[in-house]
Amino acid sequence: MLILPSRRQFLAGAGSLAAVGAATGVYGFGIEPLYRLVVTRYAPVLPNWTPGLSLRVAVLADFHVGEPFMPLDRIAEIVDATNALKPDLILMLGDYPGGPRVTFRKVPLIEFARVVEGLRAPLGVHAILGNHDWWDDERAQALRKGPVEAQRALEARGIPVMENKALRLVKDGQPFWIAGVGDQEPFTIQGIGGGFDDLPGTLAQVTDAAPVLLMIHEPDLFLEVPDRVSLTLAGHTHGGQIRLFGYSPVIPSKRGNTFAYGHVRLKGRNMIISGGFGVSRIPVRLGVPPEIVLLELGQEADAVGRTVQGANPRHG
Repeated sequence: MLILPSRRQFLAGAGSLAAVGAATGVYGFGIEPLYRLVVTRYAPVLPNWTPGLSLRVAVLADFHVGEPFMPLDRIAEIVDATNALKPDLILMLGDYPGGPRVTFRKVPLIEFARVVEGLRAPLGVHAILGNHDWWDDERAQALRKGPVEAQRALEARGIPVMENKALRLVKDGQPFWIAGVGDQEPFTIQGIGGGFDDLPGTLAQVTDAAPVLLMIHEPDLFLEVPDRVSLTLAGHTHGGQIRLFGYSPVIPSKRGNTFAYGHVRLKGRNMIISGGFGVSRIPVRLGVPPEIVLLELGQEADAVGRTVQGANPRHG
């Protein structure tokens, strides 16, 4: 027999659901994007990795600097938390300016670059560009060429931007390569002018058998990455910004949730997609808190874990 709830029960239940919905909205809009910061650790077993090469890499993606969601003191907190991890190498995966839909006050990129200049790693800080670095630059959009403002600002502070470049580094006598490609979606009007990514030309600069860490912004390029690359690192998706039970409703990738977030394995190849820090399109993060990705390479077995960071009272 079907028993219908009384009017009082119905109203109480509706009120509870409304309260939960309101609380969830407050958390997703005002707490997770502004106050949470986690470190997500990966220790993948990688192909073509040199035995005995131990490498600690911090990966920072999708800052989208701008007020209210990513002010300069939030950037400073991320810098301090990253330095506290004592990485050997720091890689930045693009999208430094905030988009107009979620930015009430723009923060000059020269000020952003001044703060991230404080990042410290023995093997350096290296960056690539993302689509918003192009989309936010009206001059670059009009001329359909760079260098964009983000690149000029970072390089003025000593942070090289790797546009289709590869660089050989050495840790404890063991060589490895980092490589970064140009952005795949630099223009707001799609289909006009194509992208600036040159994956074959970038990897052609690798001149020996040492392992390669490849930086891309949009993860779809992973489909073209050859087995020669030990690990591909991507951003762009923000993990969907809303991610519940391992599923994100909206992902800016042709592969949907397959390329949404985390460690992706495809035909023996490996990619890690960072959830990044900022927001775009909508000012909400829910279930995918802002994160520093920490790679501990050269470990004996796969591992992944997450710890909470942040001692700044504003964001703690």
